[in-house]
Amino acid sequence: MSDSDVAVWSGKALFDLATIDDCQKLLGILGIFPAPTRVAEVRRGLLEVVDVNPVSDGFQLASVSDTGWSWSLRRNCSMAPAQLAWVFAGLSALSLAVAAFFWFQGAVLVLPFAALELLALGAAFLATARHATDGERISLHEGRLVVEVESAGRIHRSEFVADRVRVQPVSGYALVELAGDGRSVRLGRFVRAELRPVLARELRQALREG
Repeated sequence: MSDSDVAVWSGKALFDLATIDDCQKLLGILGIFPAPTRVAEVRRGLLEVVDVNPVSDGFQLASVSDTGWSWSLRRNCSMAPAQLAWVFAGLSALSLAVAAFFWFQGAVLVLPFAALELLALGAAFLATARHATDGERISLHEGRLVVEVESAGRIHRSEFVADRVRVQPVSGYALVELAGDGRSVRLGRFVRAELRPVLARELRQALREG
């Protein structure tokens, strides 16, 4: 594999390295990787060149600074609400233009059905746009753990004394639960399920060090 090929693979920052091993046989059949050792070379090269989540002091998801720790977990949205609005406007114009054409051809029922379709599509787009900025923000600073959970524009804020917070054991890929002062909050909705144990571990480590 040439350096340019490695560069192309390195550019795919979100590519799961495990899939290289899963596809090794298929790639060997296609002649892309002539030997298993070459797969190991590419894997090592990706690990060296691509660092999607740089680890700082053992933390992969957290941002570590002199003042404390913070986590920003957000919904993965490919389009902003304004972009969704433009897409919906374009689809509406196209659908109404087609319905108007058939209306003038005598098929009058096409327009009402097109209107119902656009209403349903608009409701779906609206629900998506309302939750586009959903996320969870966690900060640990000066002995205070602050958790902000945003859903549909509403922010629910919980504040705990760090010494009194317990991170409940995570069973499988369940949400991470923080409990303290008679209150609890669940986190990890916006990270991949396999990263929730990592989030729990980092929270425990930060609470110990903080």
